[in-house]
Amino acid sequence: MVWHVEFEADAYRELQRLGADASARIAKFLRTRLATPEDPRRFGQPLRADLHGYWRYRVGDYRVVARIIDDRVLVLVVRVGHRKDVYDFQP
Repeated sequence: MVWHVEFEADAYRELQRLGADASARIAKFLRTRLATPEDPRRFGQPLRADLHGYWRYRVGDYRVVARIIDDRVLVLVVRVGHRKDVYDFQP
């Protein structure tokens, strides 16, 4: 059973705004590391406090914030951006 990666509409727009190099690097990370049969938690770290339930993944200076939905075998990407401003959102 392979994990699927999906984007919220806002996260997909954020990915497109990053530029060709950064978005290609992030897409490759998602495809090769998360969209596999293994647990996606092995590459990320859980977020705390207000963002409890979300996971973050480091891709260079960029971060991918996602929610892992076990019963659907899904990694739902909710934010993509530079590390300095990716965490300023309300779930």
